[in-house]
Amino acid sequence: MMGQCGITSSKTVLVFLNLIFWAAAGILCYVGAYVFITYDDYDHFFQDVYTLIPAVIIIAAGALLFLIGLIGCCATVRESHCGLTTFVVVLLLVFMTEVAVVVLGYIYRAKVEDEVNRSIIKVYDEYNGTNSNAQSRAIDYVQRQLQCCGIHNFSDWQHTHWYDKSKNNSVPISCCKTAGCTGSLTHPEDLYQEGCEALVVKKLQEIMMYVIWTALAFAAMQMLGMLCACVVLCRRSKAPTYELLINGGTQA
Repeated sequence: MMGQCGITSSKTVLVFLNLIFWAAAGILCYVGAYVFITYDDYDHFFQDVYTLIPAVIIIAAGALLFLIGLIGCCATVRESHCGLTTFVVVLLLVFMTEVAVVVLGYIYRAKVEDEVNRSIIKVYDEYNGTNSNAQSRAIDYVQRQLQCCGIHNFSDWQHTHWYDKSKNNSVPISCCKTAGCTGSLTHPEDLYQEGCEALVVKKLQEIMMYVIWTALAFAAMQMLGMLCACVVLCRRSKAPTYELLINGGTQA
């Protein structure tokens, strides 16, 4: 009776977890896609494409979770030994990939600052203020989105090629924080005071932390799923022995 209760409880938890896995698969794919989209906005400031490896892995893990949820539900309802074994093995593989995501996430998170420091000066030097220029679009986007101006502050614009060519003692309009601002350095109070370098680093590190915490959260859930599946498998493997003993005792 106690064994049957344990199996029922484990099955209930397992079915519930499989439903969560389906939802988790969508969340993982969303997080991975978010990293790709954000990287596209900041790729001029961060050239190391290997940073996208955690995002690729987490999308693959999300796709596998859809399959895991299907296998797990069917195997749990039918109490299929083969299905539950497959479920545990595949879940273990996904768990290992998410551990890899966490490790890679920490590695690339530590590299963000060096990468940004190395590339940001070059990007600002290539700014020409036109929409046809990818660097110009990237800088204007970042300055508006992060509400920053220049590398360390707005005065950095005075050391760029664009400033030398324009000769109008102003910074790009994307530095403006007030309506009617023209970017003129004679009115610095109308400009964003904080530089973009630190904010770009912070933003990219935050994105990497989203990936890390998402992977950790679902890895913990998968451990619970493997535990429940193993309980059902162990109890079921012992069930015939118990029935044989009971039947033998009754006949005697």
